[in-house]
Amino acid sequence: MTKFRTNIMVCSGTGCVASESEKVIKNLNLILKARGYDKEVQVIKTGCFGFCEQGPIVKIEPDNVLYVRVGPKDAKDIVDEHIVKGRKVERLLYVEPEKKKKAFKQGDMPFYKKQLRIALRNCGLINPEDINEYIALGGYEALGKVLTSMSQNEVIDIVKKSQLRGRGGGGFPTGLKWEITNKQEGKQKFIICNADEGDPGAFMDRSILEGDPHRVLEAMAIGGYAIGADKGIIYIRAEYPLAIERLNIALKQAREIGLLGKNIFDTDFSFDIDLKYGAGAFVCGEETALINSCEGKRGEPNYKPPYPAEEGYWGHPTCVNNVETFANIPPIILKGPEWFTSIGTEKSKGTKVFALAGKVNNVGLVEVPMGITLREIIFDVGGGIQGGHKFKAVQTGGPSGGVITEKELDTPIDYDSLTSIGSMMGSGGMIVMDETDNMVNIAKFYLEFTMDESCGRCTPCRIGTKRLYEMLNKITSGKGTMADIDAMKQLCYMVKDGSLCGLGQTAPNPIISTMKHFWEEYLALIKDVDCPTGESEYTAKNKNNKVHKS
Repeated sequence: MTKFRTNIMVCSGTGCVASESEKVIKNLNLILKARGYDKEVQVIKTGCFGFCEQGPIVKIEPDNVLYVRVGPKDAKDIVDEHIVKGRKVERLLYVEPEKKKKAFKQGDMPFYKKQLRIALRNCGLINPEDINEYIALGGYEALGKVLTSMSQNEVIDIVKKSQLRGRGGGGFPTGLKWEITNKQEGKQKFIICNADEGDPGAFMDRSILEGDPHRVLEAMAIGGYAIGADKGIIYIRAEYPLAIERLNIALKQAREIGLLGKNIFDTDFSFDIDLKYGAGAFVCGEETALINSCEGKRGEPNYKPPYPAEEGYWGHPTCVNNVETFANIPPIILKGPEWFTSIGTEKSKGTKVFALAGKVNNVGLVEVPMGITLREIIFDVGGGIQGGHKFKAVQTGGPSGGVITEKELDTPIDYDSLTSIGSMMGSGGMIVMDETDNMVNIAKFYLEFTMDESCGRCTPCRIGTKRLYEMLNKITSGKGTMADIDAMKQLCYMVKDGSLCGLGQTAPNPIISTMKHFWEEYLALIKDVDCPTGESEYTAKNKNNKVHKS
């Protein structure tokens, strides 16, 4: 096996691939060969480093130097200056927006200082298309430990003691879900990975699958053993071609060396995984709608009970967990539940991955301990608000969540704290807004999304979201009245209380929370037709012809 003195690690997540990181890799290899360094310096394709705002990212190891916004033409300077002459390429180093301070090493950057990477540990560290790199960092050790030395109940007990809660949004205890499925009668059971990540601005699960696919395969096999399933399914939307490509590579490699298939680790446990593709329906993130889609039916939710653990895929007991939940399983098995419970808050253990987006300087993928405050994420990890503007609000939980204002920025991030202030954890979308954003437009944006994504099965969601959107459209166009506001309030709660699944039940949340915190922006459009931000549709069209209503 060839030993290399230096590794050049290049981000090859979706965002960086779109910014020509593959050309960077090609040029680095060509120039290294031309300079005669290809035998001692290796270029490695990795998953997402998380610092998406600054991609493509190139990291030099063992020097621990991170270069940002690297283009194909920069490959020559990286090789000639850093590799050949041992000098940093100053113009490619990260510079803090506010302090104008250069950071040479990954650990020096504010973006990484408060992060704790568990689910994302291998992303940006290994080649996701090489199973040997995953194994070299302890990959499949947890599966080996489980199959050769632990009973099903012992595995479930560890996951229960870890207090790991589902990272897909609901926060249901993972160990309890496994236990319920395990206790169901029936020879055939299934375990499903929900990779149908559909929140606007969310890319947590996709990045894990692109950067560390074997972690999810290993965790699914562990879960399959624990509940008594010999078959797993990864339900992933077809809009994620890179994640699908790397999953297929990982599945092929795992089968070739006997880590999937018959008699894994020479035991009597057999387990394999199939991929099933979704067509991009947001509602298929709900587990019963997902199962219907897997069966080739219309992707719409079922009434519960029975729950999937009792009667799921083709009527068999089925356990559904999301990607990030699975990504926490192998380290919990290897390090123990006490290690995991030492991180986080009393009722929310471990870390959470967020897709930090919107009007924040450091847009990207972050993983932080539960209990960190919103202020720390936005201003320390996120580097503050773009363009020197003032913070206005942050939307957590995607279209299902609500806006959080400055007075609540010191709220700790955990399931219960976010719920108590009218928002929710969700799957991990976090969109930051500044004073130029009109909150009525924000509510309308999310309502349009949920209206379009409604499966149409239940009337409150199918018709209610459409009526709510029409009311918002009337208000933002300057034609609304106080009667419309009153009717909209009433309809919000009718949709919440009457809808069949979480999509409809949470669809009014953006309206409810923006009306609570930014009532004056609704009133301005009704009474003055003059938005405080100047960003409403009506104000934009009529800024030279201001009209007042009585």
